[in-house]
Amino acid sequence: MVEQVTKGIKISVISRFEGTLINKQRECYTFSYTITIENQSENTVQLLTRYWKIKDALNPPETVKGEGVIGVKPVLPPGKKHTYSSGCLLTSPIGSMEGYYTLIDLDAKTRFRVPVPVFKLHAAFALN
Repeated sequence: MVEQVTKGIKISVISRFEGTLINKQRECYTFSYTITIENQSENTVQLLTRYWKIKDALNPPETVKGEGVIGVKPVLPPGKKHTYSSGCLLTSPIGSMEGYYTLIDLDAKTRFRVPVPVFKLHAAFALN
């Protein structure tokens, strides 16, 4: 697990190798990750957008941008958490992800970014 706190927002990430599958006639490695966003600040915040940089050992990095996470823009009062799971496909058994969330402090009406720390995507058999 990796964790990081920025501006009172704690991000925790757990990633897992799920197996392989054939996609467009080539083997892909599937990974899942579970992220918990915890508001440790004194103000209510809402997650607005996400940005990901996905690194695959065999390809150039890919970026993904979008609104919310898994179709929602969670509102987090002080002390509350939001947990969600998602996944990605890589052509290599080794990679990583990192990025950030854009949130708004609903009390102060200010936007800010919270980095998501780098987390590894790797299949155990690929590591010595």
